[in-house]
Amino acid sequence: MLGKQSIQLTQLVTVSGPKGVLDLEVADFIKLNKHDDKISVEILNSSNKIQKQLWGTYRSLINNNIVGVTEGHSSTLRLQGTGYRAMLETVDDVKWVKMKVGKCVLQGLPIPEGVEVSVPTPTLLVLEGADKQQLNLFAGRLRNFHPPEPYKGKGVYMNGETIKLKAKKVK
Repeated sequence: MLGKQSIQLTQLVTVSGPKGVLDLEVADFIKLNKHDDKISVEILNSSNKIQKQLWGTYRSLINNNIVGVTEGHSSTLRLQGTGYRAMLETVDDVKWVKMKVGKCVLQGLPIPEGVEVSVPTPTLLVLEGADKQQLNLFAGRLRNFHPPEPYKGKGVYMNGETIKLKAKKVK
């Protein structure tokens, strides 16, 4: 075949459980087979490079949705630095996560639907939800307010992240 191939997302996989319902658009070459309590993901043409590449990706996305609606996903943000803190606020019936991280003003984002946020301590945020992609996207946007810096180690750390501190520059 010459040129680029296009992928048609023609199928919809719906996963429901006690934590909610998640939909996933799937390419037309993916087949799902159910054997007893297990679901297997197969492709139509195992010699096609694009289909082989997306085979495991779709299997992982479907597995993330199944785990999300049964157990749920969680992500933690740890604020490290003097005076760094996080809090929850409600403005006009919209819940916000507000953080004071290195600036004199509070920075914040509205909490998206499907994500629950709790603040056990002022320096720790716990995010929970069924959709792993939406959850980690929101956590990443909060982390971008002040990512960890390599000299003093101040910043917002996501999911147990560690960084190697650099030595001071000496002339």
